[in-house]
Amino acid sequence: MPRLPLVTERLALFATLLATFGELHPACDHWVQGSKTASRKRMYGEDLVHADGTPATEDSTRPTMTTSTLGRRAVACHVASYTAVQLAATIGITRAFGYRVTPAALLAGAAINASTHAAIDRGALLLWLAKKTGKTGYIEHCQTVRMDDDGTLTREINGPGTAWMELDAALHRAIGIGAAAVTTWLTTRPGSR
Repeated sequence: MPRLPLVTERLALFATLLATFGELHPACDHWVQGSKTASRKRMYGEDLVHADGTPATEDSTRPTMTTSTLGRRAVACHVASYTAVQLAATIGITRAFGYRVTPAALLAGAAINASTHAAIDRGALLLWLAKKTGKTGYIEHCQTVRMDDDGTLTREINGPGTAWMELDAALHRAIGIGAAAVTTWLTTRPGSR
């Protein structure tokens, strides 16, 4: 198969990766991620809980961890499934079109998306960025109200229908541009094949 001119090859690969990374993000966040993972990934604190999130008592015989540990485990689980889907889709799509992304480039793009996804989804980085860019008012204004099983209404700052969720998705997609660019450059640079 004749090779495309380098500029055309780079633009085509970048566009393919950008579409794959960007369009998979909502699917991984809403279909692949489990409900418990989603609800636990922003947990912080030193209170002891069990792996299922229930509070631990002094006489508990089951293993315990801090709520922060449970939150970190939940985000790690989410990022692992997100990364697996992203890698499989990227390999599948590029190979279906007769193209092979180099392993180093593939892993670099996945590492960029995975590490930033973990940091953003944990919550503290997103709140810090929101404060630095003047978006905390947006987060506070665009919250949602949920009704518990007993009819109690509670405000939610970071679930579906909130500014937090919109800012989260926008940040992930913007970072995907960088991940796609790095992956493209590493794959198409001179001497990479």
